[in-house]
Parts: sequence; C-alpha cells; structure tokens
Amino acid sequence: MSNFWKQLDKPFYCLAPMSDVTDIAFRRMLAKYGKNRENKNSVVFWTEFVAADGLCNKLAKKKLSHILKYSESERPIVAQVFGANEDNMEQACRYIASLGFDGIDINMGCPDKSVVAQGAGAGLIKTPQLARKIIQAAHRGIESSGANIPLSIKTRIGFNKEEIDEWIGELLKEDFSALTIHLRTKKELSLVPANWDYIKKIKEIIKKSGKDVLLIGNGDVKDLNDAESKAKEYGCDGVMIGRGVFGNPWFFDKNHHFLESSERSNIEERLLVLIEHTQIFEKELLKPKYKNFAVMKKHFKAYVNDFPGAKELRMKLMETNNSKEVENIIKKFLKS
Repeated sequence: MSNFWKQLDKPFYCLAPMSDVTDIAFRRMLAKYGKNRENKNSVVFWTEFVAADGLCNKLAKKKLSHILKYSESERPIVAQVFGANEDNMEQACRYIASLGFDGIDINMGCPDKSVVAQGAGAGLIKTPQLARKIIQAAHRGIESSGANIPLSIKTRIGFNKEEIDEWIGELLKEDFSALTIHLRTKKELSLVPANWDYIKKIKEIIKKSGKDVLLIGNGDVKDLNDAESKAKEYGCDGVMIGRGVFGNPWFFDKNHHFLESSERSNIEERLLVLIEHTQIFEKELLKPKYKNFAVMKKHFKAYVNDFPGAKELRMKLMETNNSKEVENIIKKFLKS
C-alpha cells in the first residue's frame, strides 16, 4: 500500500478521533453524506482511539474489536492507538496493520486522567525519550506485519505549558508522515481558545529538521469554510475537525448548506438521517453489546436544535431505548 498522505489534495480535512462519537455508525453517516467524488482525495477519517495494551489481551481485544471495524466508503482511514508500553505498541501495530487500514496514528495528546496515569496520551509529552521508543516500536510492528502503511502522530503544544521546541523537536528525530497538533496544552484541555499562531513556529521546526512531515492544525474549527480559511491563513497542510462535526453528517460536503436553514424540508432531512444513524448504531454497536444506547443519545442534542419544537422533541428522544422508538417519535413529530 502506498503512502496516501503524499497523494492528498491540499488543504485536506481530517475527522478527529473522538471516543464514543466517531464510531463506525457515525463515520458511516459522514462517509455517505459528506464524502463525494469532489472531496474524496481531501478528507481523512480517524477511528476512535484504541488501547495498545487492550489489543494484547485476548479478552479485551474481543471487546475492543468494534473500534477497528470500518467500511470501504470511509477510506482513507487511519486507526489511532495509544499506549506507553513498547512491546504492546509493537504487537498492537502489527495487528492493526494487518486489518487493511491506510495508516496508523499514535495518540500523544489525550488529556484523560486514566490515560495520562498510564504514561500514555499527553503523558508522553513528559517522557520524550519513551515517546520516541513508542514510535520505533510502532514501525517495527507495521514492518513485521508485511504491510507498508504510514505512521502519524497526534499531540498537543505541551503538558502544563507551551514546550514546542523541546517536545516537537524530539519527536522529529523519528520518522513519521504527518503531525496533528491540538493547539492547546494538556492543562488547558478545551477551556481556552486554541492558539493557531503556534502553527508558524511548528512549521519552522519541521523545516529545520529537514523532514517531509505534513502539518495538521486542530482546535476550535466551526465549519468547512473556517477550516479552509485557517489552512490558508496559518499555512498548515491540513485541518482536523472535532466538535464541529456533531449532528452534521454533511460536514465535509461543501455544497450542502441546509443546516443554515430552518425550512421544513431541511428539518425533515436532518431528522430522517438521525433515524438512519440510530438504526446503524443499533445494528453495529448496540445489538452486539459493544455500547449502550446512552452513547447514541450524545448525538440527539446536536441533530435536534434550532427549529420550532426541537426542545420538546429532544426531551422525548432522551427517553428512548432503541431505534424503533426514535423512529416512531420522529415520524409522529413530522406528521404534526
């Protein structure tokens, strides 16, 4: 398999890995309604992140298998993995690479306390030498699988403070194809605005390293126009979008602006797609007992807002337990 990063149109747009959000059901909706002939070479999907340690445990691996399910319509798709144990990272990447993904990404930015406590995610910012060994282990895993897929890194600008020179400088001593930077520190979480001015500094460090690494900015991107203007203004190769995609499977389709309108036909379209999303969630994740229905409810608020009766409809949907109940409530609402 060739390095898909080198074949992307610029700027390109990436779907952020968000736990219990960008699962196979939501990605399938984003692929169906947001990916088309026009943008297929400029939209990259990420899976939810998966624990390398978990993939090395037979029982846990079975429970985590849904994270690494994907459909062909989602390509190019990158599997994201986290961990701080070299042997487990090597073994996990060998397994992931065998599943046919277009790339593997190592999460070095997750601020979750339980992840950081393991020394993984943003915890690796405090141990740059270990971070480098984790990258080396991932390469060994990919190579031993016989697959030829690229590695990328997703991280932040620092742990408690900005430490781009030391942290990114150290990472760039290793080989990887793309670097996604969430433009906040671990300490800042999402409590302060992302600082896109740091992109220039990071670009300089990449240039000085002599490495051919694509730079992807991440943080506070509202919509596709905002992503495009940020790429242009700050000069990054790509932009990753997280919360901006909530409730909007059409996000990556430049020609679809219905969310800006409250016409009845647009509300109907949105609600019918919510039914479809719920049905796929039930089939792929609820019935095999990978997730419970409360996870799907995270999406209700995003789909059902900004139109007359939205609040009342949303409250009814929050009481549902399956896709049939969701469908009945929505169809009754549309009739009235």
